[in-house]
Amino acid sequence: MTTSNAAGPQDVDPAIRAELDRLRDSIDNLDAALVHILAERFKYTQQVGHLKAVHALPPADPAREAGQITRLRALAETAKLDPVFAEKLLGFIISEVIRHHEQIAEATKP
Repeated sequence: MTTSNAAGPQDVDPAIRAELDRLRDSIDNLDAALVHILAERFKYTQQVGHLKAVHALPPADPAREAGQITRLRALAETAKLDPVFAEKLLGFIISEVIRHHEQIAEATKP
């Protein structure tokens, strides 16, 4: 039989539980803000996608994307955020934007 040294939720000191709850509430608020910020960002990238489709521009812009990655890595370093993580996150967002732009271009073909 194995026993665990980890305290169950009922065994946690009330002051520690209160601090955990306070920190988690802040994390939840930040998660909500991130979702809203991403929604706002995608609203604008959708507009870019429509503009590109109307003017027969390619869905991807490698030069712009490279510049954005460089810019975001610098911002991450200044903010004490792992620049590799920031680049991965932006890479995921960019790939999603390109996918949307491709869908928009396909939908607007004559």
